[in-house]
Amino acid sequence: MDAANGSQTLEAQVKAFFDSAPPLQNTQQLTQKLDQFIQRNSSSSANGEPRRIVCVTSGGTTAPLEQRCVRYIDNFSSGHRGATSTEYFLKAGYAVIFLYRRGSFQPFCRSLPDDPLLECFEPADELNIQVCEAYSEAVKTAIVDHHAAVKGGLLLKLPYNTIFEYLQMLQLIATSMRCLGPCLMFYLAAAVSDYYVPWKDMVEHKIQSGSHLLDVQLVQVPKMLSLLRKDWAPLAFCVSFKLETDSNILLNKAGTALEKYKMHAVVANELTTRKEQVVVVTSAEKIIVQRDKSISGNDVENPLINLLSERHAAYIKDSGR
Repeated sequence: MDAANGSQTLEAQVKAFFDSAPPLQNTQQLTQKLDQFIQRNSSSSANGEPRRIVCVTSGGTTAPLEQRCVRYIDNFSSGHRGATSTEYFLKAGYAVIFLYRRGSFQPFCRSLPDDPLLECFEPADELNIQVCEAYSEAVKTAIVDHHAAVKGGLLLKLPYNTIFEYLQMLQLIATSMRCLGPCLMFYLAAAVSDYYVPWKDMVEHKIQSGSHLLDVQLVQVPKMLSLLRKDWAPLAFCVSFKLETDSNILLNKAGTALEKYKMHAVVANELTTRKEQVVVVTSAEKIIVQRDKSISGNDVENPLINLLSERHAAYIKDSGR
């Protein structure tokens, strides 16, 4: 199959996916939020340079098995990478669109317990609730930092659940913001479903139990990174992720993704060591990024975002902006 026919096939697959997907319920509201966010952040930043904006995708997508969904196929992802990276992007001067799975890890919550609402507060008496002393500083910092980012117009949080919602929202974000050119970055940390049941092929109601064998035919989700680079936001700086459980194939798979989807960088991470070390793969080099264990509370995302911010700045400079 030649490249032209391959491109046509992908575009046909993508069209079929979007045509069969249930439409977003709040497209007009999303578009208004994006337009306001662009308008607010399209002017120069404090240092006189154009404001850089990054879309961080975070968490896993679900692939429903029924239209009135009870059962679904899920992807492993807590959203910790995307949420933590969002904090460091904000510190680096970016405005951030945080496209996240509902219920996944949130920015500014790293120091809070897993169930912060119940564990962070305690009754002072029958009528009053107070913050537990053990978490008082963490809760205060999280609230102040979160509200400062949102109120300052630097953080826009957009939730999704399904693979249908995620890809429609990603396309909407990209096409709405491609006017930013090279000042836009995509940091695609979400764990995206590889397979799904087309909406038209799903049963409407809950699949009934009783059979020892459930036969479900899954279709491969079209690889839309090529369209993101080629059509949706062709001048944006794009970073994708490759997670593997086998370290022996990780770098080869990352290199293949870099070339196939024309990414500017691919962050390769192995499942058991992903919080300690990643490898940033570019067309020119492979850079090992490690967490500084000598600094309490430090994350591997800190040096990772510093590196990507530097590469993005160089990309903008080379583009003439």
